[in-house]
Amino acid sequence: MNWKGVMPAVTTCFDPDYRVDHEFIVKHCQWLLDNGCTGIVTLGSLGEGATLTFEEKIAVLRNCVRAVNGRAPVVASVSALTTSEAVSLAKAAADAGCDALMVLPPYVYQGDWREMKAHVASVFKATPLSCMLYNNPVAYGTDFLPEQIQELTEEYENFDAVKESSTDARRVSAVRALVGDRIEVFIGVDDAILEGVAVGATGWIAGLANALPRESVELFERAMNGNREKAFDLYRWFLPLLRMDTVPKFVQLIKLVQSEVAMGNARVRAPRLELAGNELQQARRIIQEALRTRPQLNPLPAVPVAK
Repeated sequence: MNWKGVMPAVTTCFDPDYRVDHEFIVKHCQWLLDNGCTGIVTLGSLGEGATLTFEEKIAVLRNCVRAVNGRAPVVASVSALTTSEAVSLAKAAADAGCDALMVLPPYVYQGDWREMKAHVASVFKATPLSCMLYNNPVAYGTDFLPEQIQELTEEYENFDAVKESSTDARRVSAVRALVGDRIEVFIGVDDAILEGVAVGATGWIAGLANALPRESVELFERAMNGNREKAFDLYRWFLPLLRMDTVPKFVQLIKLVQSEVAMGNARVRAPRLELAGNELQQARRIIQEALRTRPQLNPLPAVPVAK
């Protein structure tokens, strides 16, 4: 498993009857890879995993594996109300052909470190797949501290990466100070990518990449290559959109951006509702202004596709 680069947390597209649109998901995954993304992360928060049945989740995983066809890793997000269900999903993801897991704390219950360690460790041990830990205390109320992350690295060989979404770039350097290069550190909030790379992040689980993968990859590469001035030029343009990844209605907003670039639709499953009224108008103004001033980037070199 190569934990590097820009890996979109892909949205789950729904048809007019709010069934999973597997045909579009194939097209979307392939388009993301064509535009330089290095992996596909599915069933996460942005993928509305909490609204999918277990059977739907497995169908999505199989479809993504089929769509990617070995070109890049497929990472299955593992989240559930119970540890037993999380373990079952991890095993099913391995059986479906996924390359790695992104492990979340359990929904609803915000336990102490002893309980949360037991939960994620159960998932780590369920398969031999490489695992990423998802730390998002803002959304889930569970905060995996750098010292706790270090403890996990010492006990579980297949714990290889962390998605840091605390919104505090200092967490990246704190993890690096404790574990060095033992694990990869990914940024998980879009508007912190430049700061995160500057203090040691080597990857990005990206949201706006669902709609603007070329710009996302270019921003990340400029940051990694130390092109500070060029990175900030692109960042200034991108920032109003990147901030859409950091608010409660981030799913609706990112799907709206997809709709505006004709790569998806704005449908979401309840309890989420599509944006409406002034909220919709304001979001569209931001998106349309960004698209009007969209920078012209050099095309990526063609990547041969295995037959």
